[in-house]
Amino acid sequence: MKKLFDISFEDDALEFIEKLEPKAAEKVFKILERAQHEQDPKFFSKLTKSIWEFRIKFFGQEYRLLAFWHTEVKSLVICTHGFEKKTQKTPPNEIKKAEERRKNILKEN
Repeated sequence: MKKLFDISFEDDALEFIEKLEPKAAEKVFKILERAQHEQDPKFFSKLTKSIWEFRIKFFGQEYRLLAFWHTEVKSLVICTHGFEKKTQKTPPNEIKKAEERRKNILKEN
């Protein structure tokens, strides 16, 4: 199956994954790989105009990795950071953090 996009990780995203228990981290990478090959909103969905989220469920825990599409490398998704989801809606401060990182990353390029 053809890969739909590549994924790049900011340090905060990798640190989040590394802090998870090994089986949870393994599940994160499986879901990311699946999302790269399937257009399924249960794995990867749009939150705002520019921010997307990877959705991972693991034994009752819900994890999110926030990301955005690179504006010049159209097939590249950059993960900014991750968090454990504890509320119904994605916390606005997490979205704001991703939007600020997006702005800074795109400014650097």
